[in-house]
Amino acid sequence: MPTIIHSLEEALRYDISQVQIEDYWNLGDEPELKMHSIHAYPAKFPAFIASKAIHLAIKDDIQVKTVSDIFCGCGTVALEAKRNNVDFWGCDINPVATLITKAKTFAYDSKKLEKFYRSVQDNYANDVKVYKYDEANNRIKYWFNYGQFQDLSKLKNAILTIPQGKYRICFECLFSSILKSTSRWLTKSIKPQVDPNKQIANVWDLFERQYKKLIKALDELPTSTSKIEIVTCSILTKRSLPKIDLIITSPPYVTSYEYADLHQLSSLWLGFAEDYKALREGTVGSAYNSESFRYDMLELNRTAQDIISALKENDKIAKAKIRSIARYYIDMQKASDQCYRMLNDGGMALFVIGDTEYKGTQIHNSKQLVESLIISGFQEVSVSKRKIINKILSPYRDENGKFTNNKNDREIYHEEFVIIGRK
Repeated sequence: MPTIIHSLEEALRYDISQVQIEDYWNLGDEPELKMHSIHAYPAKFPAFIASKAIHLAIKDDIQVKTVSDIFCGCGTVALEAKRNNVDFWGCDINPVATLITKAKTFAYDSKKLEKFYRSVQDNYANDVKVYKYDEANNRIKYWFNYGQFQDLSKLKNAILTIPQGKYRICFECLFSSILKSTSRWLTKSIKPQVDPNKQIANVWDLFERQYKKLIKALDELPTSTSKIEIVTCSILTKRSLPKIDLIITSPPYVTSYEYADLHQLSSLWLGFAEDYKALREGTVGSAYNSESFRYDMLELNRTAQDIISALKENDKIAKAKIRSIARYYIDMQKASDQCYRMLNDGGMALFVIGDTEYKGTQIHNSKQLVESLIISGFQEVSVSKRKIINKILSPYRDENGKFTNNKNDREIYHEEFVIIGRK
């Protein structure tokens, strides 16, 4: 049974160690759609949680007409909303994320899709131009050798012959999905790192494989009349908010990924930025976003104050890291307020978030979020846990960020909290 909290006093008193695992959130009841894996994405949200959240809300007598994900990432919640034939509104500050989400949720005419694919294939094969590698972006030259640069330039230009719209977005998504495999990026690493011994994939062969994968994924999608709207923006600064019945989201994790860095290949190739570092600005949880950030402890809620105070007592932790964590908590308090404003009366917001530790200091993100929701005005907050099934067998990461079973490496969380606020 979940822990139920109704007041700030209860939120401050509750012991997260007493929160129970709720089996409902551990495993899905149906196979995951192939479309979810059309583009790799770090820390991808489990698709079955989105569908189960929709079913739970309906069971609790919420008329679920519109679902939202305020950190929509690669569109897992959006696609599950479409699968369940409900409308969706989502946003993300990362243009790569919103590109993937749009591509995964558009409705396509199969004949038009095949026509554009053949056009791209012909233009790619007939392009004899030699592209100026020496004049390319320095980061692109860092990750791609001369031959890969030539082939990717031809493919990109072939895609740009498609008229602007959903079909071009679709093929740009496929292009984006092959960039790491065709680069020197260390496979499956969560950190940008070169693999000098990597067997780099052939550009067209991989693109063709991704296209065929897309066709199979489209074949299994159910018919849906839901309306999908995706916006590239930060939820923290958006003034005009839609009205929503159900929010399903997983915030970026504190002290975790630098998403702008992880998506730098796509950002640079697709022209979202000349310097991928520019995309760090405004990102929740980014240490680089907090270099000049100054905060007052009174801006933080009680739980966040306690966490920051504990971090300050740890002489192993740099002030810059503490500053970035404080920024993260202030941002999460703003996100909680925005969610409350978005929800219709009686609506529900579901968050999946994990606790962690940094250099021996415990960081209770779940408790900080619970307190934030109560302060924002949510009348009832329930807290339960789920096991991260696919990480149980390898709960450690090596220095490159790869999963491992070596107990001498850094242990990562293997449970997450499912936190539900009712308005």
